[in-house]
Amino acid sequence: MMSETDLRENEVKILSALKDANGSLDASEIVSKENLSHAAVMRAALSLESKNLIRIIEWKVRRVFLTEEGRLYAEIGLPERRLAQALVKMGGEAYIDDVLNVASIKNSASAIALGWLNRKGWGQIEKKTHKVKLLKKLEEGADERLLRLLKKKDTLSIEDLGDEMKKAANILRKRRLVEIQEKTRRRLELTSKGWRLVEKGVKVTREVSQITPELIITGKWREVKLRRYNIKASVAPIWPGKKHPYMRFLDDLKQKLVALGFKEMTSPIVEISFFNCDGLYMPQDHPAREVHDMYFIKEPKYGDLSCYKRYLENVRRTHENGWETGSKGWRYSFSSLEAARLMLRSQTTAASARMLINEDLEIPGKYFAIARCFRPDVIDKTHLTEFNQVEGIILGEDLGLKDLLGVLKKFAIEVAGADKVKYRPDYFPFTEPSVELVAYKKGYGWMEFGGSGIFRPEVTLPLGIKVPVLAWGLGVDRLFMMKMGIDDIRYLFTHDLEWIRRAEVV
Repeated sequence: MMSETDLRENEVKILSALKDANGSLDASEIVSKENLSHAAVMRAALSLESKNLIRIIEWKVRRVFLTEEGRLYAEIGLPERRLAQALVKMGGEAYIDDVLNVASIKNSASAIALGWLNRKGWGQIEKKTHKVKLLKKLEEGADERLLRLLKKKDTLSIEDLGDEMKKAANILRKRRLVEIQEKTRRRLELTSKGWRLVEKGVKVTREVSQITPELIITGKWREVKLRRYNIKASVAPIWPGKKHPYMRFLDDLKQKLVALGFKEMTSPIVEISFFNCDGLYMPQDHPAREVHDMYFIKEPKYGDLSCYKRYLENVRRTHENGWETGSKGWRYSFSSLEAARLMLRSQTTAASARMLINEDLEIPGKYFAIARCFRPDVIDKTHLTEFNQVEGIILGEDLGLKDLLGVLKKFAIEVAGADKVKYRPDYFPFTEPSVELVAYKKGYGWMEFGGSGIFRPEVTLPLGIKVPVLAWGLGVDRLFMMKMGIDDIRYLFTHDLEWIRRAEVV
């Protein structure tokens, strides 16, 4: 028979509470009823379970609730809904800027509204005319119904939702309009042995958890009962300070590249078109130079090319007639003024172009850059208007495509944790051949990482390089996404402290 002296104060409180509740209570109910902390209840519960007086039943509960942005959209409507409604008022077709103005959608919400309007099939964006056209009748989707429900009830259990609403909750979570929290619920139940004990009656045994100077001096420590500690009992979580998971990943990537013999190269965020485009044999009438593919600087509009005159002349001749490269060139009149245009760097290949004319360049040599780039893309789960790229070049005699593919495979497997890779033929104005890297990870799927190739003579010869140059520019954001199992690029820059705290240090 269980002795009364084997039970501690909190254990007796729990047994008494369970007896009054017919033998079963949630841990949270005991916390409230007995005015104890959750940690104290669980420590006592684990001790009672080890004595076979109670059983602890655990299960997971996921609840969904609105974020601050979600509450706003639950009130005024999703951006794509307001955009579509504005289109209806304007006759079903309008210029993008006009309809955004009518819908009162500004800044980053513009790209979100246009992107989801297209994804839901409500409208179509015509880039050439800069118009947007309504395609079908607007119907309320599961995501909007869920927002409406959450506006009324504040929170819902995921397990109580149907399949369609569960998918909607996941989509809204990726859009950062709702949060889903998973908690462990615990229910305590008296066993038959526990019932026999509480029916007999239990009393509180006073215990001491800390030896004080007074107890030692008076000798009373010999008379008191010392509390035993259960090292398996749950305690309140403590979150130590640590570097952001993505920053740690970038630092580790740099260390790996340096260990492989690469040297770091740099370039400015505000770049001259000469390095971002012209020096890479991208014609000045190339579609990528349209305002919707690059961010151009309004003031000052042009940079200084005076210290690059020799290279500028070589590049000009290469564009116009091929110069000494064996090419026919692009056959147009090259503009030095256009080459001086200032823009936000749209690709880290600009750093490679600068490195090729750097006086510290070594041949053979290996160089890399991890840098922020900017493109006015429509924001979605794989695209941001700002993103990071890891750029690399290897110079030397007798280098070929096989060497490049080996480097790409190493990146995908060792950096991103991919299980297998494949290569697709691609096109870039500055490389030939050109290859796109695609990788697969079990449980994650396939993902495109970026482009690569061997610099064309039209790039290397005008800049004074006469050996093969292997080059690649990969989305380092996507490398991290695959490694961590993240399916939405926006989550890399989230303010979700729960995710940041629980991200493993790898």
